[in-house]
Amino acid sequence: MKDMTLDAIAKACHGQLCGANTMQFLTARGVVIDSRMVQDDYLFVAISGERTDGHQYIEQAFSDGALAVITEKPLTILKPYILVTSTRQALKDLAAYYLSRLDLKVVGISGSVGKTSTKEIIASVLSQKYLVHKTAGNFNNEIGLPLTIFKLCEEHQVAVLEMGISDFGEMHRLAAVARPDIAVLTNIGLSHLKTLGSREGILKAKTEMFAHLKDDACVVLNGDDDLLCTITQVQGKPPVFYGIGTDCPPAALYGSKYAYATDIENLGLKGIRLTLHLGEDAFCVRIPIPGEHNVYNALAAASVGKQLGLTNDEIKAGIENARTIDGRTNLIETGNMIVIDDCYNANPLSMKASIDVLATALGRTIAVLGDMGDLGENERSLHYEVGMHLAKKGIDILFCAGTLSHEIARAVRDANPSCSVHEYETRDDLLKELLPFLQEGDSVLVKASHFMKYSDVVEAIITM
Repeated sequence: MKDMTLDAIAKACHGQLCGANTMQFLTARGVVIDSRMVQDDYLFVAISGERTDGHQYIEQAFSDGALAVITEKPLTILKPYILVTSTRQALKDLAAYYLSRLDLKVVGISGSVGKTSTKEIIASVLSQKYLVHKTAGNFNNEIGLPLTIFKLCEEHQVAVLEMGISDFGEMHRLAAVARPDIAVLTNIGLSHLKTLGSREGILKAKTEMFAHLKDDACVVLNGDDDLLCTITQVQGKPPVFYGIGTDCPPAALYGSKYAYATDIENLGLKGIRLTLHLGEDAFCVRIPIPGEHNVYNALAAASVGKQLGLTNDEIKAGIENARTIDGRTNLIETGNMIVIDDCYNANPLSMKASIDVLATALGRTIAVLGDMGDLGENERSLHYEVGMHLAKKGIDILFCAGTLSHEIARAVRDANPSCSVHEYETRDDLLKELLPFLQEGDSVLVKASHFMKYSDVVEAIITM
């Protein structure tokens, strides 16, 4: 990271620089919240979390070479420290200050589904022209976003930052740190309904980002989303819309899509081939990631690429070299089986999209599903809808575990009696019968919300 003096850090955090041996012009080489990651001349921010309080590790951080710490509690140790009211807020304030010192473009990405996959494809495209830094994994919240920003160096030219929320006000706080030059919203789906209430509530929360865009920023929106398509202007400028085909939703208030796809050919687990239109230009491209939902991700990436001056050839190369991260439609070939590892998280829209991917596979198709969390009062009916979708797609076998997943199983039994259904109370019970059931030639989808820990299911299958 670009060096910051302790004096500048204290001012950015609205804190008081303390300690008998304070030297205000010393510079920090990095910022961490995990004392185990402290290196010489690092700044350690003591965060109070659900499981532990970082203030307990301040002495250890200094022993491991920390230059200074940010703390909510006065210290007696004769070392430099910055006293603040809230270390969580200080982390965000410091990240905003640090980002403002760098000469680069910021692409901010949010949406109910597809944030991480879209981030990966956008980063792949922009990497054809620029030195890009992107959100690692799913570090997209009020802790993860600042930590991602602190990894930026002066050499970076673009930051691709994912922003995830679950309540009103969170996007205000995230976007105030990121200050995007380009804002991308992938869709407005059914997630975090306990706190956001409805899709209209989700739209309101996601679009809080618009209040914190840089001057002359560009907004890129999914023009096929029935809510996003009603946005006509942001900061006095029309959004850039993308979608499949030239038709607009009935609710659309825009004239035409800038980026759109035609001639879509589903190649099953080998990906998708399509003609990509950008304004007056058109070219053929293959997305190497399965699932037609990735057409939208590629269109978003192409739109961003054009905004940042990439050529069609660079955009094509970036899309065709895109890859997923573990837990995100990650194809694993093991023991003559194919595992679709999509177990990082789940909501109804992403669950249906993953089932669509599985439906294109060869051999026995097996869906290993778990509960989806944070869906509010309609959680049971939303699980039932997923089961109906699975039945409609003709998936051969369902294994599921969890309280709510019984609704998925019930729907499949109601709609497709030929589907073999196996349901269990716990993930461990499921695993005991799943592993000996699998055989060569199977295609297996593993998907559930993160709290179900279905990554253990993937690990068990690939190591069996």
